[in-house]
Amino acid sequence: MSNRDFDIVVYGASGFTGRLVAEYMHNQYGRTVNWAMAGRSETKLAQVRDEMGISQDTPLVVADADDAASLKAMVESTKVLLTTVGPYQLYGSPVVAACAAAGTDYVDLSGEPGWMHEMINAHDGAAKASGARIVHSCGFDSIPFDMGVYFLQKAAQEKLGTHCNQVRGRVRAMNGEFSGGTAASLNATMAALGKNPELLQVLANPFSLAITANGTHQGPEQPADNAIYEDEMTGMWVAPFIMAAINTKNVHRSNALLGHAYGEDFKYDEMMVTGAGEEGKAMAEFVAGHNPLVGEGVPKPGEGPDEASREAGNYDVLFIGLTADGNRIEASVGGDLDPGYGSTSKMLAESAMCLLRECSRDNGGVGGGIYTPAPAMGEALIQRLCDNAGLYFKLES
Repeated sequence: MSNRDFDIVVYGASGFTGRLVAEYMHNQYGRTVNWAMAGRSETKLAQVRDEMGISQDTPLVVADADDAASLKAMVESTKVLLTTVGPYQLYGSPVVAACAAAGTDYVDLSGEPGWMHEMINAHDGAAKASGARIVHSCGFDSIPFDMGVYFLQKAAQEKLGTHCNQVRGRVRAMNGEFSGGTAASLNATMAALGKNPELLQVLANPFSLAITANGTHQGPEQPADNAIYEDEMTGMWVAPFIMAAINTKNVHRSNALLGHAYGEDFKYDEMMVTGAGEEGKAMAEFVAGHNPLVGEGVPKPGEGPDEASREAGNYDVLFIGLTADGNRIEASVGGDLDPGYGSTSKMLAESAMCLLRECSRDNGGVGGGIYTPAPAMGEALIQRLCDNAGLYFKLES
């Protein structure tokens, strides 16, 4: 890896989220990190570089998901490949395959569990053999949730001497837009279901990503997350949270990859807090009947909110942990920008930086394989997110 041309390549740098990642890399690290911008068109990359005020010294790499030779050259040129080119089930498979073969570390924004299930089965062995660390879901889905549970479980071990066998994720605030890429991924998944009905089994199974060398773990029945109710843990009404379908699967995969540090009987659910009393109930009913990823006004891939809107956003998630002996511990995770764009672009960039530095193979990082954020980067990533990306992780009890 020491002979690679670049530390990090941002693939998809001319897209909306890719532009934000490139801007962040420039503002946060300048040329102290040897990073490059990559995409299909050198002309468009150069235009974006100029528009964003990024240094003219930033290299440009031309690569196309439909051109195997260009992908191979790109991934073999860098230590870490950061990709925002989605939907991943349409454009991501050749990139994962190339990184797994070349021993190149990889981070993405995938919230596509069916595709991730396919990638684990197809390329985990090759990644282990080459040393490539393939880390999915390094944006709003699923870092605040995956790392939030990890943070809470670490605190439970330190303060209570045991893990929590149940954690409830409660989204208390989320101000901002979902990304156009998330909406496009949903549409691609629905199209894939039409062609492959067996995919429904993967999407319905909360443990479908909990695949290890010992097979796919099948834990206990999970709490219901598809109805509204008055939550006895918070005293508030709650409604289904649209990202729970991917976040819960990633949390269970993390548990499996961590040797079931949360227990083999671990239960986890996520809900949106809508408030108390009749107003809270009415809001819960509205949330349950409204899909923010469909209809008019949903951003298209390549589109997104302006800087003022991104900076006006924020989010806050409460995690309530319960131990087998009845103890309770709470923690919260939040961010100071809109989740789908501003915060996501920083989380993705810092994940790449974490693999490059604190969690590098030379620094005792994990070996090759396909990961979720928590088992791949752990506390080192939490520290980076707090120091650089505007996130907080704190105990509330």
